Amino acid sequence: MRVLVLGGGAREHAIAWKFSRSFRISGLFAAPGNAGISEIGTCFPDVAETDAEAVLKLCRENRIELVFVGGESAPAAGVVDVLQENGIQVIGPHKDAARLEFSKQFSKEFMQRHGIPTAAARTFETGQHTEFQNYLDDLSGMIVLKKSGLAAGKGVLESADRNELLRFGRKVLDDDSLIVEEFLKGFEVSGFALCDGTNHVLLPFCADYKKARDNDRGPNTGGMGAVCPVPWLDKSEIDRIKAELIEPTFQGLYADGLSYRGVVYFGIMVTEEGPKLLEYNVRFGDPEAQVLIPLIETDFAALCSAIVEGKLRKQVTQMSDQAALCIVVAAPGYPDDYPQGILVNTLPADIESDVIVFHASTIGDRDELYTAGGRCFSVVGLGPELLAARGSAYSAVKQVNFEGAWWRNDIGGRIFGM
Repeated sequence: MRVLVLGGGAREHAIAWKFSRSFRISGLFAAPGNAGISEIGTCFPDVAETDAEAVLKLCRENRIELVFVGGESAPAAGVVDVLQENGIQVIGPHKDAARLEFSKQFSKEFMQRHGIPTAAARTFETGQHTEFQNYLDDLSGMIVLKKSGLAAGKGVLESADRNELLRFGRKVLDDDSLIVEEFLKGFEVSGFALCDGTNHVLLPFCADYKKARDNDRGPNTGGMGAVCPVPWLDKSEIDRIKAELIEPTFQGLYADGLSYRGVVYFGIMVTEEGPKLLEYNVRFGDPEAQVLIPLIETDFAALCSAIVEGKLRKQVTQMSDQAALCIVVAAPGYPDDYPQGILVNTLPADIESDVIVFHASTIGDRDELYTAGGRCFSVVGLGPELLAARGSAYSAVKQVNFEGAWWRNDIGGRIFGM
């Protein structure tokens, strides 16, 4: 099987890495890819993942049999639709289904239409600055504001500061819709399901760390770390999530003609009243993919074939009983302004079986490697339980060295009382 992975982050490196371990793979490609992916496959850095015609041409020239869409921008641009119309198998949503992610307004209406528990909300359309300000005047306490469109994980503000809320909301309303939600108290988990258009398989739950700084302080980021599985999520809560959120979602997707072959992400807040759905994504999360994918023991190419052929029900999805913990190494200044092109001095030299380093945004090669973004590396530790995985990850992350490199020191801290 000749496979193309669309994207160039740590999530896509994890996907490509998993494909590279399959004996079914005869060719592995990525667009645009990164320096880490280039060590295991052929990258096309000049092909934008949102350029449908360029991606189609690449597929034809390289006899690609399967495209795995890593991120959210390609589906929103209709790339999946173009590939499918030209007979190329794709793991990823068509544009109609991708609205679950690229329009938070659409996804909120989907949840409400299908009776899926979620936060109470009101939507303001582009330009409704006065209406938003008047509405905000009647609210107090913590409020959640969400940009409706794609925002690379940074389109959400949780605050009780009225001036901060006004600034954020007004900026969003200049060119997008704004959702104002009630602030839910509890703990967040990420759920992922594979679907083949008819059947679905729920994978182990993950938890990610969205805030920039230790103790969940600072601005939202694309994610600074993750753990899998989630030991503070018990069986009764999992059963409720399945019954109240997961199953109704798939019933709604089928009823609305939105089902597709790929991945569905569930952003979930577990509250005292029960689980509530925060958002959908139509792909693996980042950094959740970096802890979840290494735990999949089933041959990844076989699993993907079952998805695109509609045979997921017949495919056994075997998961490791290990635990995984990911630490994101970021450039100085992230998630605000940050420099690029910083020379990477060292990475963990001899990677053992309990550590994997995924490149998030890098250029160059092993001899001369440079940063190319805000989140630069994901260091993943594996172990029989999370404490061991945490020890492996934090031991290895100290060997990632470039000027200004930083990371959170409390990933997994909920477990260990840190």
